[in-house]
Amino acid sequence: MSEASLSGGKKLHIGFSVAPTWLKGRRPEPGEAPSAQDPAAFYIDLAKRAEAAKLDFVFKVDYLYLNPALANGSPGSVAFEPYILLAAMARETSRIGLVTTASTTFNPPYVVARQLQSLHWLSQGRAGLNIVTSIEGAENFGDAPMPSPEVRYRKAAEFTDVVRQLWQSYPPAGDGSGKSAARAIDHQGEFFSVKGPLNVLAHEAGAPPLFQAGASEIGREFSASVADATFAAAPDMAASIELRADLRRRAERLGRRADDVRVLPGLYFFLAPTREEAWELHARAHAHLTRERRLEQLRTVIGLDASHLAAADRITPGMLPERQAPVRSRTHADLLRRFIEENDPTVDEVLARPEVVGSAHWVSVGTVEDVVADIADWFEAGAMDGFIALPGGSTESLNLFFDELVPELVRRGLFRADYEGTTLRDHLGMR
Repeated sequence: MSEASLSGGKKLHIGFSVAPTWLKGRRPEPGEAPSAQDPAAFYIDLAKRAEAAKLDFVFKVDYLYLNPALANGSPGSVAFEPYILLAAMARETSRIGLVTTASTTFNPPYVVARQLQSLHWLSQGRAGLNIVTSIEGAENFGDAPMPSPEVRYRKAAEFTDVVRQLWQSYPPAGDGSGKSAARAIDHQGEFFSVKGPLNVLAHEAGAPPLFQAGASEIGREFSASVADATFAAAPDMAASIELRADLRRRAERLGRRADDVRVLPGLYFFLAPTREEAWELHARAHAHLTRERRLEQLRTVIGLDASHLAAADRITPGMLPERQAPVRSRTHADLLRRFIEENDPTVDEVLARPEVVGSAHWVSVGTVEDVVADIADWFEAGAMDGFIALPGGSTESLNLFFDELVPELVRRGLFRADYEGTTLRDHLGMR
């Protein structure tokens, strides 16, 4: 198949995570991580590089808790408040989209609607909202325990509806009579009571696009109903093909177009001049994960204790706990369960899976040519509409992405050579 026919004329959508993932598993050299003296400069530089590469957006992940066992006190491990950080990026860029995260479990919708609309104005239509239901952090917002996934997603659906109503509640112009077109939304629901209207004008670029990451059964239904793009947890091509096809079917059933939900898996890549060097980077990034830690992570992900098994022993579906057993993340548990049910893998194969050693992201290791070929294969197979770039292993891996990998995607006709619009909706091809 020719390069021009790989995408059927479509282009990849590419986002870039500004979290310093290339430092994972090692101590950074000076200048590689955010500086305590000027952390904003570090992230602004990444946004500028992403914009120079014509990427769709940069993405700032957010967590509302800190695990003391994993904290190392470095600026690179600090979860800076995303709206403030992206507002700084907005002033130093002009085209790149700016996607931030908000927990629907812990935040009031009026505050989030106002923050996003403000960022939308500061960036002139480049803001996007990643909706998360959170799986940890309840203790930072009161004494109540974390709600069940079912409750969290019901709350997320109502939260999203209220935010959308608020974004539309203060149009930029009246009816010509000199009277304001602002109107109350008078929302009364299961979780929220919000009168409105919002006190920030709607932007002429349209509402900020919505992103979502849930891949469990309930998460998929929610994503298909509201998301313009899904940050897919897809550790392998088969999982991504199944997820994308399922989301497209669900979107059509809910009255949307199949193409309205763009599937963007995280791509955790390790780039180097040779394959051997790339695999060395991969090994170094995971060297801190001892067998004991991986076994504990397996228990956390799927509730399975494999500590009594040998490395070559096979894990079969009959060994798995009940599907409804409590787990930290239903998405990761379902992905790992599917892999075990389909492959009867060895213990060592399971302990090396992305769901165990990472965040269930697609991992690609090798030269620029190797990873580009991997991307093209996934795109041709219908496994994705694009990806979120997660550089791994080294600063060189990061540089190779910007300096060689993206230009090669452009050369092959898989990615844009220049921006065709000025807003995030433009970049995503939204009507």
